[in-house]
Amino acid sequence: MLRYFIAYKPFQVLTQFSRAQGKNTLKDFFSVSRDVYPVGRLDYDSEGLLLLTNDKPLNNRLLNPLSHYEKEYWVQVEGAITGTELAQLEAGVIITVTGNSYLTKNCKAELFFNSPAVPERIPPIRFRKNIPTSWIRLTLTEGKNRQVRKMTAAVGYPTLRLIRARLGNLNFEGLAPGAMKELSREEAYSKLFAW
Repeated sequence: MLRYFIAYKPFQVLTQFSRAQGKNTLKDFFSVSRDVYPVGRLDYDSEGLLLLTNDKPLNNRLLNPLSHYEKEYWVQVEGAITGTELAQLEAGVIITVTGNSYLTKNCKAELFFNSPAVPERIPPIRFRKNIPTSWIRLTLTEGKNRQVRKMTAAVGYPTLRLIRARLGNLNFEGLAPGAMKELSREEAYSKLFAW
């Protein structure tokens, strides 16, 4: 039977079900059958939306570099980012991928005028009284290793907190860190591919 779940991966959790020495994994938070795996990854120090399924054709379709489905990230960066840097992010910036220079694809980048309503992170990010922070929304159609962090660093704004908020039209609304919800096949497919 094919199963589909969305889950909110907490901060400092490895995106795997196998045990890891001294680190939390998905197994510490989510109970699914052994044939269910996450589609794609979120770094240990990132948090947010994961899709878990045993639908191998769907997994292959979403991980195909030509798939172009949208992934939206909410990113808290150090500093008061400006429209100039947002335009640079949208046009593409040079990052390093497997030791080579890589020009990121065009994306959408916008500033949150108010901090988004997100759960408190445990532990919280470091607070520095004299250095402001900004929240931005980045919508990508690719997913290189640590891409968002490399992109914000390339324009001079280190990432402090990174949350994946959306895959296609699937979002983490109503999910707290460590929570999971099962979807029907129709709901998963319609929200992943109808945008």
